[in-house]
Amino acid sequence: MLDRFKGFWQGTALAPFVNLFIRLGISPDVVTFVGTLGVSVGALAFFPSGHLLIGVLFITAFVFSDLVDGAMARKMGRSSTFGSFWDSTLDRIADGAIFAGLALYYAGPGDSDLYLALCLWSLVMGSVVSYARAKAESLGLDARGGLAERPDRLVLILVSTGIGAIFGVPVLGQVALWILAVAATGTVVFRVRKVYRQAVARDAERDALAGGAPHA
Repeated sequence: MLDRFKGFWQGTALAPFVNLFIRLGISPDVVTFVGTLGVSVGALAFFPSGHLLIGVLFITAFVFSDLVDGAMARKMGRSSTFGSFWDSTLDRIADGAIFAGLALYYAGPGDSDLYLALCLWSLVMGSVVSYARAKAESLGLDARGGLAERPDRLVLILVSTGIGAIFGVPVLGQVALWILAVAATGTVVFRVRKVYRQAVARDAERDALAGGAPHA
């Protein structure tokens, strides 16, 4: 859903940063690493101690690196296989840090086993959403789509947690966790069903070709 805004952020809002980093000779892979490090530090340093708003603001300052590095690579003509792998791998670390930080919050000052469990469930399902697509694509199949793409998950949890902290309404973050848990689970089911249909059709076509092959 949020991919429709990617062009605006990369082409307009973040263009000055893209141009600056290129002039400074900074590698897109370095931007990816620094962004992931910033997100992880923000989540694990501030969330567990209950400083949710500071954590959200700190994370937000780094989370746009995921758009900046891609725009830099394209503008520099340096898109690479390793860069794609590096970006996807560090995305998993950043996502894990955010939900781990929230889980530690609910294990500590948030004091809720229920929302601790929801954080862990959302973390696992979010990883499976990404893994299902990656595995399907490695098999030549398509697993895109669903209710909870990565940008949607990040925006929902960060915005709801931040607004809840500003106005003293923690229920906003809790509602977001329920939405994420359901949406991520639904997305996993959607992708499994989608890949299953493609896999069955491919296997049937292969068996038909094998059955119709002339005998030697």
